Amino acid sequence: MKIKLLLALFVVQLGFAQQRTCGTKEYMQNMLANPELRQQYLDLQQQFESELQRLELLQHSRNAQGVNAPNVTIRIPVAVHFPSVTATSGNASLRDCLKLLAQRQVNILNADYNATNSDITLWQAASEFYPGVNIGDMDVSFEIATQSHPTGSGLGFPINGQPAVTFGTDFLSNADSDSTWAGYCNLVVRNIANGILGYSPLGGSPSAGMTVVIDNNAFGATMTGSPATCSGYVPSAPYNLGRTLTHELGHFFNLDHTFDACDGSNCATSGDRVCDTPPADTPYFDCDAPGTVFTNCGATQLTMNYMDYVQDACMYMFTAGQATRMTAWYNTIASQLQTDVLANNDFVTSNFSIAPNPNKGTFAIQLKEATDSYSVIIIDALGREIYNTDFNQTTDLVQNIQIDTTLSGLYYVTIQSNGATITKKILVE
Repeated sequence: MKIKLLLALFVVQLGFAQQRTCGTKEYMQNMLANPELRQQYLDLQQQFESELQRLELLQHSRNAQGVNAPNVTIRIPVAVHFPSVTATSGNASLRDCLKLLAQRQVNILNADYNATNSDITLWQAASEFYPGVNIGDMDVSFEIATQSHPTGSGLGFPINGQPAVTFGTDFLSNADSDSTWAGYCNLVVRNIANGILGYSPLGGSPSAGMTVVIDNNAFGATMTGSPATCSGYVPSAPYNLGRTLTHELGHFFNLDHTFDACDGSNCATSGDRVCDTPPADTPYFDCDAPGTVFTNCGATQLTMNYMDYVQDACMYMFTAGQATRMTAWYNTIASQLQTDVLANNDFVTSNFSIAPNPNKGTFAIQLKEATDSYSVIIIDALGREIYNTDFNQTTDLVQNIQIDTTLSGLYYVTIQSNGATITKKILVE
């Protein structure tokens, strides 16, 4: 078995394709230097610790009784901002492309945070090297907001039905917050200096309009069809599967890196403060076989974890403890989120169904009531768009769909109608 001793050395990224670099630690140092922001942060963290303790005790009680947690999906309103792209008529095609890219990235988030990503199956073989570690599933739905956009958002009319994807807003001057967008999970995409791929507050506050910032060369994944990429926003290998945002958003939900320090006598208060992530004191960057990388802390490094530094193709899971911690942070800040900006999906949910499922790549979308127009987008488990069609002025109650793929696996069918969006999973055999 190959053994690698990790050196306690952090190498500054000299070229984009070399090593992942996250700017969260520097961001937090600057933020906590402000006494007012520091006190707000400490107050939220105190609330969080109480909520985390409550959730862990509740989970322990359920485990003892053999009772599963209730299945209630968290809905989080998302706004995506491209500040360096102006909202002019001359770049309409670029803006349309970036809207598709934004939705693609959100689809990747939903797969990663719900453990429905196709490469999660790799854990079956890897798990033998990590006893006591289980896959984490946050049961969350990240949704680009479509309703009641704030005044000054620059989205124009109609005010409802348009996705919250903005161009040339206040984030243009490298701002990391904007009160106009308070209450949203804000994602800002722009060029970041010094090879940093992204950064986020460690425990973000939506009411302050805080953001997760991602470099324009690490946002989303290459699209299929036309256009395959958006000019100036081309995800670059090996960080081209959208997982930089998965990592940085983990920080927003109060997850630290898995490698900051060895655990002390209490894993709940030292290291990354998550007891089911093996202790590590150095990031790992490469793609090596599970169970072959050992840390200075005497543990096997969980290299496939989203909160380490490996390349996108080699990170594919959160742990159950990390999912609990993120849920506790959501519960702490839930009142700060403006859920009224999300479409009411009740009609769409009840009106559309898919059959058969599983299928061979051919299926039917069935409607209970005729709908004037709707669109269907199909994404594979890696976030690649393989189908996108609008159905306008149709009275058909059945729409046959055939996707051009010979690959079996999980796919996501997103149906958009009158500003509402639902996503259903299908299994292609």
